[in-house]
Amino acid sequence: MGRVNWRHFDFWLLGAMILAIAFGVVMIRSAIAGNEILAQLPQRQIIFASIGLAIAMLVAMIDYRYWLVMYIPMYVTMLILLFIIFLGAQAVFGAARWLQLGEIFIQPTELAKIVVILLLARYFEVTQDRPKDWRWIAGSFFWMFSLALWIFLQPNLSNVIVMSVIWFALLWQAGLPLKYVFMMGSGGIVLSVVAFPFLAPYQQARVLNFLFPDPNASYGAVYNVLQALIAIGSGGLTGKGYGAGTQTQLRFLKVRHTDFIFSAISEEFGFVGAVSVLLLIGFIIWRCLRIARQARDLSGALIAYGVAVLLFFQGAVNVAVNLNLIPVTGLPLPFISYGGSGLLSLMLGIGLVESVALHHQVLDF
Repeated sequence: MGRVNWRHFDFWLLGAMILAIAFGVVMIRSAIAGNEILAQLPQRQIIFASIGLAIAMLVAMIDYRYWLVMYIPMYVTMLILLFIIFLGAQAVFGAARWLQLGEIFIQPTELAKIVVILLLARYFEVTQDRPKDWRWIAGSFFWMFSLALWIFLQPNLSNVIVMSVIWFALLWQAGLPLKYVFMMGSGGIVLSVVAFPFLAPYQQARVLNFLFPDPNASYGAVYNVLQALIAIGSGGLTGKGYGAGTQTQLRFLKVRHTDFIFSAISEEFGFVGAVSVLLLIGFIIWRCLRIARQARDLSGALIAYGVAVLLFFQGAVNVAVNLNLIPVTGLPLPFISYGGSGLLSLMLGIGLVESVALHHQVLDF
């Protein structure tokens, strides 16, 4: 680990993350109130957060470049885990995404997003002097797609999109020429249209329900979104009060502790509360970007930048789903929604960002 200069540690980032997690636990408790089956979720989230905090601090103290050296073991381990899920893991909502170890469910896909950031950061570091051509682009695409393929086969399209966004963002940050941006953008649009018939039936239904909604639907994605909009609208400026949201407490709002927790926040704390949560997440993202600018090398900058992109994109998508601006996906609100694997992975990401901050100067051994 070497000597660590704690003057460079970003306590603002750590404090904002802890505050967001604490508020998330409070909202999860309100969202599942009266549901005996889910009664243990707040305690579980606290346990996950405690473990995640220890992991984040440990990772922060270790120079991030040590993790980059171990890119092959990380890559192979991630491939094995994703392949095990493909062969047959715990299926939830029609997709096999969880490994079950006793009473604990583990979602390797969440960790895969952090691993992809590390793999791409290393790749762009060692290839920064190479020509920025199609061969360079294809090399980076391999590290992302070889993991994303097994996630797509679960099927889990939303997280494949997250990984693709991270890849493109890091590709751009590493110096992607502008001419390739337009070519890849056009290709992405064409691919989206061509690939639609090959999507899983429930994935096609989500897109079609978004484009041609049935306002009389009493179940499914359309119903969930309608209830979310009612909850958000009924919250008004300051909300109905903690634990007093009718859509949330009477259970009209489904999966209110995960995908639609933003709607629960809006109903109970109103526009003011919802904006405050978004500002808090935005502050975390800004601190990550600040650390990226201060990094001592390209790989460190890309790690911090990649985590910032991950937080921004997942947060933006979650809010957009709640506002019915895009089709329903299963992406959680960072640090707020319930989910052990997702929370641990994000806290691991923050630990890596803190490592970049702590080691933004070359260490003396």
